[in-house]
Amino acid sequence: MITADSELKPYKTKFTNSAATSFSDNTADKGGDGDGFRPHELLEAAFACCMNMSVRMYADKQSINLDSVTTHVTIDRTEPGEACFEYSIQLNGDISEKETNDILEMVKNCPVRKTLSSTLSFKIKG
Repeated sequence: MITADSELKPYKTKFTNSAATSFSDNTADKGGDGDGFRPHELLEAAFACCMNMSVRMYADKQSINLDSVTTHVTIDRTEPGEACFEYSIQLNGDISEKETNDILEMVKNCPVRKTLSSTLSFKIKG
């Protein structure tokens, strides 16, 4: 569970899972100081981190010689009522073309992607 609390600066928000803490804020043009991740950046980060971890876990299990992986994610919200997560993955190491293709196919099953691809609903807890 994530808990978010208001800070004294307008729109700056501290969030925690009780083990780690970070901050979110709005950009200056929207009244914030830009002193933290914007909320949509947190969605991008969740997907980017999940893909990154999934690739490394898969490489470990398959004994693939992966030195590092870099994932980039951005959300394209230019179409009204639609959001597209655009991403790229850079694999570094002595990796064959087959291993690369296997990794790129496997990453489609990362848990955050599955969640974001699901039908979403919202309910307030009392």
